[in-house]
Amino acid sequence: MLTRSDDLEILLTVVDTGGFSAAAQTLDIQVARVSRSVSKIEKQLNVSLFNRTTRRVELTDEGRRFVEGVRQGLKHIQQTENDVISSQDLPKGQLRVDAASPFIFHQLVPLIQEFHQEYPDIQLELTSNEGFVDLVEKKTDLAIRIGELADSSLQARALGKSSLYMVASLDYLARRGTPKDQADLINHDCIGFNGPKILNQWPLKGFKSINPIMTSSNGETVRQLAIAGNGIACLSGFMVKKDLEAGRLISILEEEKLINTGREQIQAVYYKSSSVAKRITAFIDFIQVRLTL
Repeated sequence: MLTRSDDLEILLTVVDTGGFSAAAQTLDIQVARVSRSVSKIEKQLNVSLFNRTTRRVELTDEGRRFVEGVRQGLKHIQQTENDVISSQDLPKGQLRVDAASPFIFHQLVPLIQEFHQEYPDIQLELTSNEGFVDLVEKKTDLAIRIGELADSSLQARALGKSSLYMVASLDYLARRGTPKDQADLINHDCIGFNGPKILNQWPLKGFKSINPIMTSSNGETVRQLAIAGNGIACLSGFMVKKDLEAGRLISILEEEKLINTGREQIQAVYYKSSSVAKRITAFIDFIQVRLTL
C-alpha cells in the first residue's frame, strides 16, 4: 500500500519541528490528525518511527532511515517538478529576501547560482539584518527567521531545524582546557551577542545566561572570533557544521546540551496575499531541499 503524500508531509513536519503539537501548529491542523498520519505510516511499515517521551519525540533508527529516504524521494520529485516548470512560463520580477548574514553566507550564497539558472527572470535582492525586520517597512517579500515566531499576521513555512553547538577552537581548548560541565564555564572566556538576550542563554539545563568577555551583533563575527581562539561560543549548526567536520571548531558539553529549545527552528515568513507569491513559492521550494542545516 502506498503512503499518501500528505501523510509524509506531516511526518517530515513532526521531525523538523520536534513534536506532534508543534507540527500541528505549523500545519494548522489538529494534533489528532498528526498522530493518525504517523500511526498510519508506522502500521504500513510495521515499525516504530519515533521513541516518544513526555518531553520530546526522537526518531528510531528505522525512522531515521525512512525519513532520509523520503527526503531524497521528495528531492527527486522537486527536481522533476522544476524541470517541468522550466518548460513553462517561469516566475519573473524582483524578489527581496532578508536573512541574518550567517544564513546568507553559509546557506543561501552557495545556492544562488543554481537558482539563477533555474529561474533566470527572477531578480534577487538579498538584505542582511541581525534582528527581525518589518517586511512592509523594509519592503521585503520574504524573510528567513531563526527561532520561534511571534507575529501571527505572517504566513510561515518551516524550513527545518538547525541544532545549537557550544564550540571553541582546538587552540583555545589546548590553552585553557575543555569544560567538563556547565559549572566550568565560569572559568572560561565566553563570546556572546549584543542582543537579543536569548542568544546568550545557552542550551544547558538550569543555565541562565553567560557573562561574555566579548560580544557582537553578528553571528559570523562570533564564529570568526571562536575560530581564532578567542573563547567559547554557542552557534547554529547551519554555520558551524563544516567547521566541526574540518576540525576548525570542537563541540563541547554535548552530553549536557538541551534540544528542541525553540531556537533551532528555521522558517520562511511572508504575507499570504503577497503579489509576488509565485516568486516566493519558487524560492522556498528551491532552497528547502538544498539547505544543509
